[in-house]
Amino acid sequence: MFAQREYRAVLTATTLSWIGDYIAKAAVTVLVYRETESVALSAAAFAVSYLPWLVGGPLLSTVADRCRYRSVMVNSDLFRMALVALVAVPHLPVWAILGLLFATTLANPPSQAARSALMPVILTGDKLVVGLSVNSSVGQAAQVTGYLVGAAIATASPTVALLVNAASFGASALIVRLGVRDHPRVATGDPRASLLRETGDGFRIVFGTPVLRSIAVLVFSSMLFSIVPEGLAGAWAGERSGGGVDAAATQAVIMAAAPVGFILGGLIIGRAVRPARRVALIRPFAVLAPLVLVPALLDPPPGVVALLVAVCGFSVAGLLPVANGLFVRALPDGYRARAFGVMATGMQVIQGSAVIVTGLLAERFSIPRVVGLWSAAGVLLMLVVVARWPSTAAFDAAIAAAKAPGPRPGSAAPAGGGTPAETTGRAAAPVAEGTRDEGPMPGRRAAAGGTATL
Repeated sequence: MFAQREYRAVLTATTLSWIGDYIAKAAVTVLVYRETESVALSAAAFAVSYLPWLVGGPLLSTVADRCRYRSVMVNSDLFRMALVALVAVPHLPVWAILGLLFATTLANPPSQAARSALMPVILTGDKLVVGLSVNSSVGQAAQVTGYLVGAAIATASPTVALLVNAASFGASALIVRLGVRDHPRVATGDPRASLLRETGDGFRIVFGTPVLRSIAVLVFSSMLFSIVPEGLAGAWAGERSGGGVDAAATQAVIMAAAPVGFILGGLIIGRAVRPARRVALIRPFAVLAPLVLVPALLDPPPGVVALLVAVCGFSVAGLLPVANGLFVRALPDGYRARAFGVMATGMQVIQGSAVIVTGLLAERFSIPRVVGLWSAAGVLLMLVVVARWPSTAAFDAAIAAAKAPGPRPGSAAPAGGGTPAETTGRAAAPVAEGTRDEGPMPGRRAAAGGTATL
């Protein structure tokens, strides 16, 4: 797989931009909290990268199905490089920082969708499966690295952290331009429709059948609580440590715990658990993920908080990769980018909204109390969701329906239990061995500003 020059270029470029993103995210939350001493504004700085998906995620992602993938990726990186460099200008008011960050992340949907669509073009057969697995592991490792480095740099200079992020986008654009061939887009076989209509096709693909709706609900529900400790980590650390080196270390430990847990979960669940068992573990992991965060109510020390967050990340790792592979098996060629846009948008919006709402609540109540009660509500929600989870036969029928010739996805529900067709991405869905492919969902945290593999 690594003998593929184009794959090496895509992986290297993506890893650089991931690390830069996380460095900047850790730095910006610290910067805003120092300037305002507001938990809500600090949370908003973390969450703003999710919001562009709400206003243009599906539409902008569909662009990647209409243009050459390399051009979309390069132009997106250059756009982000320029705007992040502006964020680094000293003494900007908080509203300008949030506005520039919002504009910067408008380039995330087309860039991530283009990368998702490009992967099956440059890697085929088993190489694709291995490549996507590598992407997932590297993405989580980049998140850990970015958070640790970002929290450390932010203590000295948030401006430097932002300039590092801008440089990472520039390097990513150069590597993709020189290392990836100018592949044409994959044709669907259907006549080209308007951008809005093709965007609508993405919603029909995801929400047009009971199986897809079930997966989407499970994915979105898991995103509601798993991102909250990361989003509040800067303020949480500041309140406990009073600023300085201790605060930076506390923030880094809390923010890095979830991806560390996700990496361990991916390795253990993906390698040591049989496929049938992984399917059976979907429901328990769905409930366990919010359940382990409930003890935050007791205001434990940072080390215990990090352990709870890591177990949550481990549980999420038992959900997302499995569903991602199922999604790829059930998704017809040529619709990957637009389906990615819908699911990634949902994940981004829900994660961003969760951080903003909990940040506002933390203005009136203590952060441990907010996290604990929010997670308790998540347990109740997940119990309802898993109670309505489709059967294995329904998923089998959906995969078969996607491979069979017939109407466009989402236009009608295939036979076989009324639960056709596809699964959307990185969240919980049963999948067979060797199917952990890349799907229309940007990783554990569609949120994290664009990480995770697609």
